[in-house]
Amino acid sequence: MFSNSRVRNVRLKIRAGHLPLYAPTLLSTCFRNVVQLLAVVLTAATLAACAQSSVVNNKTALRAADRRTSLVADNAKRHFIKHTPAAGTKVASYGLASFYAEGQQTANGEKFDPSELTAAHPNLPFGTRLRVTNVANGRSVTVRINDRGPFVAGRSVDVSIAAAERIGIVEQGVAKVKLDVIH
Repeated sequence: MFSNSRVRNVRLKIRAGHLPLYAPTLLSTCFRNVVQLLAVVLTAATLAACAQSSVVNNKTALRAADRRTSLVADNAKRHFIKHTPAAGTKVASYGLASFYAEGQQTANGEKFDPSELTAAHPNLPFGTRLRVTNVANGRSVTVRINDRGPFVAGRSVDVSIAAAERIGIVEQGVAKVKLDVIH
């Protein structure tokens, strides 16, 4: 055990700026504990930052993948592959034809003239010559595509009233026709 004189001597040395022998070991232990605590805090902060950024990146990547998938699906719905026949090969199609007699301007910019042999088609190029044959009576007319339409489900072509009179569909309004691209 320590005597009172020795304790008093240590107190005097501490007041005078001298540390006892066991003080450096006490300071090094405190310093070591502080360093370890800082290391643990920095490690935890680093791991939290990594975990947070990977979660954000994964969500962003998943959203981008979902967008790409939906865009591909939308494009697949909107666009379809058209098979074009070899040069010189004529392809006939069948559909319903109707006629129209009124309008101000066609889709290609011309003024609509009901007395001309013209027609509206959803996707044939403007200027295409198309032979329209009424399947019921065999009468046909060659029209020039200058408009877009028809905008009624199930119909393939809208012809002018002059063309409709030639193939005999004015009375019934709609007829099954054969369509041949001429030029």
